[in-house]
Amino acid sequence: MPEKIRIIGVPMDLGASRRGVDMGPSALRVAGLQSRLKQLGRQVEDAGNITVPQAEEQPYGERKARYLEEISQTCKSLAEMVRRALAEGLLPLVLGGDHSIAVGTVAGAAAHFHREGKRIGVVWLDAHGDMNTPESSPTGNVHGMPLAAIVGSGAAELTDLAGLKPMAEPRHVSLIGTRDLDAKERRFAKESGVHVFTMRDIDERGMREVMSEALRFASDDTAGVAVSLDMDFVDPSDAPGVGTPVRGGVTYREAHLALEMIADSGAMISFELVEINPVIDLHNTTASLGVELILSGLGKKIL
Repeated sequence: MPEKIRIIGVPMDLGASRRGVDMGPSALRVAGLQSRLKQLGRQVEDAGNITVPQAEEQPYGERKARYLEEISQTCKSLAEMVRRALAEGLLPLVLGGDHSIAVGTVAGAAAHFHREGKRIGVVWLDAHGDMNTPESSPTGNVHGMPLAAIVGSGAAELTDLAGLKPMAEPRHVSLIGTRDLDAKERRFAKESGVHVFTMRDIDERGMREVMSEALRFASDDTAGVAVSLDMDFVDPSDAPGVGTPVRGGVTYREAHLALEMIADSGAMISFELVEINPVIDLHNTTASLGVELILSGLGKKIL
């Protein structure tokens, strides 16, 4: 894992129904992200925020995939920034924004390693599957579609961003913490080849065993693992300020263990954290936890 980190903010909320997650990057910075990373011994460079169109100024376009063109253009810009960071030997740390930005993050990482003849894996920590397509989505919200796009299904504006399709082979993708899937999405998840670890798996097998297996799938014969953390992975009792909260999520300690194990693997090639909504948060609690989890993912230990 590179010692130097480049922070990239993406204040996007075009992919969601509930407004407010565009303030997530600011909330994480206010929670002391950069200084805490420096205390960890990392060199940190903050590239600022990518410019994102404001919803009030844009037509939402096709109802089946609202603001698709604007989201695609933003993800293109993000993909290039991620690709450039990796080419310079830096770890891209992407701050969202809604989860639609993951298409850009993974596209940039996939494009970089594709030039070296390598494929990447993905670890997706999320209450939701994010495996809808414009045809299956009940809402038309693109933040419910990025993982489907990454494994090659959905709108071409998203699936073709990396110059290779799929961006990650389904067998190299692990989805962890899932507890809320749409009916069509459930079918797609079962048939896609993605490794899905639901909350029941975590309840029955424990986070340690689940993460060991998930990381094994994602890192097997790949250049490394792109990590995407939606803060609704954590139970709302610990992370109340998220775009789409779902009861029954992982505990505070389970979340830290998941990220600590990712750090221990040494396989992470990019890291993004998304879906913090300060509008409904309590005293920036969720952003503060987000910073803690980033630190665990980057190697902070108790001892």
